[in-house]
Amino acid sequence: MDIRVYRPGELTAADRAAWTALQSDAPLHGAPELANPFLSPEFALAVGRCRRGVRIAVVREGGEGVAYFPFQRTAAGVGRAIGLGVSDAQGVVHRPGFTWDAGELLRACGLAVFEYDHLVAGQRPFEEGASGTFPSPVIDLDQGFAAYLSGLRARSPKFTRTTLAKERRLGRDAGEVRYVHDERDPAALRTLMAWKSAQYRRTGRSDRFAQEWITRLVAQLFHTRSAPFAGLLSVLYAGDRPVAAHFGPRTGQVLACWFPAYDPAFAKYSPGLVLHLRMAEGAAADGIGQLDLGRGQKEYKDSLKTRDIQVSEGWVTRRHPVAVGHRARRAPVRALRNAVVTRPELFEPADRLLKRIGKIRSKQAK
Repeated sequence: MDIRVYRPGELTAADRAAWTALQSDAPLHGAPELANPFLSPEFALAVGRCRRGVRIAVVREGGEGVAYFPFQRTAAGVGRAIGLGVSDAQGVVHRPGFTWDAGELLRACGLAVFEYDHLVAGQRPFEEGASGTFPSPVIDLDQGFAAYLSGLRARSPKFTRTTLAKERRLGRDAGEVRYVHDERDPAALRTLMAWKSAQYRRTGRSDRFAQEWITRLVAQLFHTRSAPFAGLLSVLYAGDRPVAAHFGPRTGQVLACWFPAYDPAFAKYSPGLVLHLRMAEGAAADGIGQLDLGRGQKEYKDSLKTRDIQVSEGWVTRRHPVAVGHRARRAPVRALRNAVVTRPELFEPADRLLKRIGKIRSKQAK
């Protein structure tokens, strides 16, 4: 393989165009998972502006780019999926039929180990190092919103009826319900981030927006606009007041559900659920075929989804002491977290404890 590694700013316009074309054509070749916006050049370049160590490996055949592999690396040769911790799709974007030798690719990239937690399906050379595979719910919209809503009524009649009734009640109590699919007001984005930070604190979770690089990344993506890619802010209003919002990246085929939040003052109306239904309607009208709800077990995802796709986590390594040390440090943490998340008898008490801690943190913040 002819493999060359570039810094984000060194990637040529021709390579960006070729990468985008591979993504756009992927669903036609039976690899829709490669169309995810987290696998796009725009996402990689945005992370590169906010994080050190971002690199992009380009594999060429006959001078033509046939595969693109974005990653982050340390000076010691530890590699991570780009945006690890916030990226919901990871892997190599490649032409149909292309395969690679994982060891050769890592060697060319100067990596002893490559860690991932949302590896998309079809990445067989990397899947050999997977420590677990997990469901990631999606909403299929390729048949249009009316077909999706009809299917939702059949699968979850009470959920659908209740959610639509709450939307009507919200309109009666708080003013006409209005949905903006592509809101360009930066103030609305700041409101969303404030809601999300408060939600993290209430539930005892780590506040992602307390990490400066994530805040910068969201701002970068909000202002990123190209033909196939955009950072999309969607807002649900009651009267003139925003009551729920979501920000996530989109390509022509997929909208990734990334940062949803709502105003707790309107919680009884389930504005987050109303927002997701409006997002599905807006996405279908925009020609988007899928909402990717992201890995993680949530009741609202189970209600909204049409099916699950699979993502994997794990490591791919070369024989190297750095790889042995990194895996020895990370494996127990991963195993413990997954044991808690996947077992209700462990997750429920842990979740209650985090929420108690969150209440204390919220009181202290006031």
